[in-house]
Amino acid sequence: MKKIILTICLSMALPFISEGAELRFTTQDFPPFSYKVEDTVSGPAADIIRRVCSEINIQCSFELLPWRRAQYWVKTGQADALFVIGWNKERAKWLHFSPPLLETEYGFFVHKDTPLYYRTPSDISGFEVGVFGPSNTASSLAELKKHMTKSNLEPIEIHMVHDDTLAFRMLDRGDRDIHYVYSNRDVGLAIIHQEGLQNIRYAGTQKRLEYYIGFSRTHTDRQLVDAFSEAFKQLDKKGIIRKILAEHRLKAPEQGQSSNKIMP
Repeated sequence: MKKIILTICLSMALPFISEGAELRFTTQDFPPFSYKVEDTVSGPAADIIRRVCSEINIQCSFELLPWRRAQYWVKTGQADALFVIGWNKERAKWLHFSPPLLETEYGFFVHKDTPLYYRTPSDISGFEVGVFGPSNTASSLAELKKHMTKSNLEPIEIHMVHDDTLAFRMLDRGDRDIHYVYSNRDVGLAIIHQEGLQNIRYAGTQKRLEYYIGFSRTHTDRQLVDAFSEAFKQLDKKGIIRKILAEHRLKAPEQGQSSNKIMP
């Protein structure tokens, strides 16, 4: 009886969803957040999405693609949403954002023989920094460079590479073109583990942020987006989202404490 009452209350709180509704999601190979296990898109974000879709009784499908193609699919209506992404003004022009899925951070990785422990931009003044790009991470690093220039610090030189793994390999072998790598901390630690890199350590946090799902403003039914987000919030209040993330050793945002805009 209790389960029936909870189901009725949930359905009353959610926007109307037409029968046979479906959401099509794209993502990239982005451990530890998204990856494939055999032929199945897996990871904490996919686990959360599947749970939300089950809660509102809709079908959800997943495609793991190169990142530019994943974005193109959503822009052209071949898919409804992509994950996981950071919020920025440009993306907000063409995407509705879910509530924050998880909390993470950007920071600096160094060769183990480098004495740096990052605390302020002056610690990296004048050095070469590798970063994957184009990406939100690279944009964040570019903003840091602008801040250094305005603060009369010798700015960093940004060395943009086409994949994260390459940057970490260069750092591990002591390549002179890269002194540091700027990356999502959780992604960097996953790459170090997967590649068996022995000569890299994390040197400190530069920025904390949340990751989201982005739904197409043009091609996705707004009522369906609202229903998805409302169901997510209810699962979050019950502690279910936090439990899923804890199983992957990741952190949930504090409820009501998001530093980014939600559903603009």
